[in-house]
Amino acid sequence: MAEAQNQDINQLLKVRREKLSALQEAGKDPFQITKYDVTHHSQEIKDAFDALEGKKVSIAGRVMSKRVMGKASFCNVQDLQGNIQSYVARDSIGEEPYADFKKYDVGDIVGIEGEVFKTKTGEISVHAEKVTLLSKSLQILPEKYHGLVNTDIRYRQRYTDLIMNEDVKKTFVARSKIISAIRRYLDDQGFLEVETPMLVSNAGGAAARPFETHYNALDEDVKLRISLELYLKRLIVGGMERVYEIGRVFRNEGLDARHNPEFTLMELYQAYTDYNGMMDLTENMFRHVAKEVCGTTLIPYQGAQIDLGKPFERITMVEAVKKYAGVDFDEVPDTAAAKKLADEKGVHYEERHTKGDIINLFFEEFVEEHLIQPTFVLDHPVEISPLTKRKPDKPEYVERFELFITAREMCNAYSELNDPIDQRERFKAQEAALAAGDEEANTTDEDFMNALEIGMPPTGGIGYGIDRLVMLLTDSPAIRDVLLFPTLKSL
Repeated sequence: MAEAQNQDINQLLKVRREKLSALQEAGKDPFQITKYDVTHHSQEIKDAFDALEGKKVSIAGRVMSKRVMGKASFCNVQDLQGNIQSYVARDSIGEEPYADFKKYDVGDIVGIEGEVFKTKTGEISVHAEKVTLLSKSLQILPEKYHGLVNTDIRYRQRYTDLIMNEDVKKTFVARSKIISAIRRYLDDQGFLEVETPMLVSNAGGAAARPFETHYNALDEDVKLRISLELYLKRLIVGGMERVYEIGRVFRNEGLDARHNPEFTLMELYQAYTDYNGMMDLTENMFRHVAKEVCGTTLIPYQGAQIDLGKPFERITMVEAVKKYAGVDFDEVPDTAAAKKLADEKGVHYEERHTKGDIINLFFEEFVEEHLIQPTFVLDHPVEISPLTKRKPDKPEYVERFELFITAREMCNAYSELNDPIDQRERFKAQEAALAAGDEEANTTDEDFMNALEIGMPPTGGIGYGIDRLVMLLTDSPAIRDVLLFPTLKSL
């Protein structure tokens, strides 16, 4: 049966190529057309029907369905904004053009000029006066009523996915609007958008394995950046008091519903503020973007109702572990005692891990899954925060927060460490961890150290996973659903 289906498909594909050859031989090659003047899109016509009724318009798009009824036909044309019907009659466009039109296939791209009207059934349509074939489709679209449902093909052939699944296109239109809204918000707050290098000699600023490559012209090994942090901080040192960057970063890690090895990160840094200022900025920005893009701060997500309108909860990491795991690490004296607790609770750790690492492991094991509504988790252990300023009253913790929504980390922020002596010691600790087997540990960036020694003002900084924010605001369950071209294993 499969073989018979393949033969049928091959025959249909052959017929399409034969139609193209016939058009070319007749001097009607659609691929010779270089432009087409579009005056309106589908939704514009529907929204302004009262003003456009009886007026001439010019639309263009892909034929998604076609009904030929002797001397008159209907076709449905899909453009950027949606779909609109066109009535195509032989007496209106001419006998030869109508004969050509009848041979057009679903998937072909056409331009239609004609008058706006409403059919007897009340459907807003375009009465064609001229139909132009702009591109011949040589492939066959998936069957209309079932759409494109194979997940792997959807991701590999995103172009087909966008044609067949209207909601997919809406997701990516929303993604663009989300990023634009973020830019407008930050620009209005006095931030400057900047660009920093993607190819770097030292990939620091986050705990992740970098991709490595070789720069032939310089005969040097380089890495793809895993973070934007260290270069943006250099700009703060240089006196650019408020900066942000939205760009791709690359982490040599696994793929799952929340992770893709290349993803969009936004980092921003503001001089003369701290992590409290970053919390206020984040809360206000999330509300602003939700209102602008979704029209509300009540966001439906996978069956839950996320309320971005009310004040976000704030809880320290130690308090959160105490609340959900029943363990108060303020009462745990040292690493040995922390490891004993981990053994009792079945929390896996490595020999090199210290008390601070184990607090974080408890948090991941017992707390994250409960953080559905927006929650700022504050004051992380210093061991897992090598670029963060210590809390003056509790130096074993730092002024850091992560925002969790739907049990996912949405952003990570610090009162940035600007003490070069302390920073060098933190880098030494990271290099010791690297030597002990931690492939995600940082190494000392001497140029960044030089910048810190020149002097960086007190600064608040934050990194946002743009893809996860898009997932939230578009009710998308997996990161691949908000990446136009997610990473996939080659066939």
